[in-house]
Amino acid sequence: MSGTDTGPPDVDLGRVWLGVAAQVWRREPRWVERLAGRLLRSPGLARALVTTPSLLLGWLIATAVVLVAGMLATLGTGTPYVPLLAPAVAGAGIAYAYGPGIDPAWELSRSMAVSDRMVLLVRALAVFGLNAALGLATSAASGAAAAVTFGWLVPMTAVCALALAAAALARSANVGVTAGLAGWVITVLAGEAAAGRLTAAITGSSLVLPYLAFAAVCGAIVLYATRIPRGTS
Repeated sequence: MSGTDTGPPDVDLGRVWLGVAAQVWRREPRWVERLAGRLLRSPGLARALVTTPSLLLGWLIATAVVLVAGMLATLGTGTPYVPLLAPAVAGAGIAYAYGPGIDPAWELSRSMAVSDRMVLLVRALAVFGLNAALGLATSAASGAAAAVTFGWLVPMTAVCALALAAAALARSANVGVTAGLAGWVITVLAGEAAAGRLTAAITGSSLVLPYLAFAAVCGAIVLYATRIPRGTS
């Protein structure tokens, strides 16, 4: 069989693929998807957003449970565990916003008119924003100091960028999660060894610029990894 064969002559593969796509995408959009479609002005992009693995109900419940546990530990010990947990939780969620191997709609999302990069950007921003809101809510409920409450947003950005860059380069969400968690644990332990405080990684103002610079580098890696290959549309 030559490399130019596309299948049996009596089978219309295009029609078969349309049938498969119709079965996967067929369902009545819920109000969240309809709202996202109006905001994004793209029903396809809205469907890609609501099928994001780390935005599904089970994942959101798990995220809330982890942050609530951190809030209770903060109330019991006085150590701000929520700001320490939030970047790691958000980094894992960002890694699982990238589709290969985990997203049932991954192949179909690649066939949409919307670019892979736009789909990933919308998903990542949604996951980041939701995790930031949950982290802020649980930090406020635990009575953490304002400096600590908002200080973890910058390292959270760096951890998320690292996780997304690793996932995009390796084409594996699990690799992204591992890189993000390992990077954050190393950062926290190094800060504690240098300053003698567990919270040094989220309270040191001198780390803001390095965090932002690192996040920018990882963002450039994501853009490179999700580029459209030359010669394709």
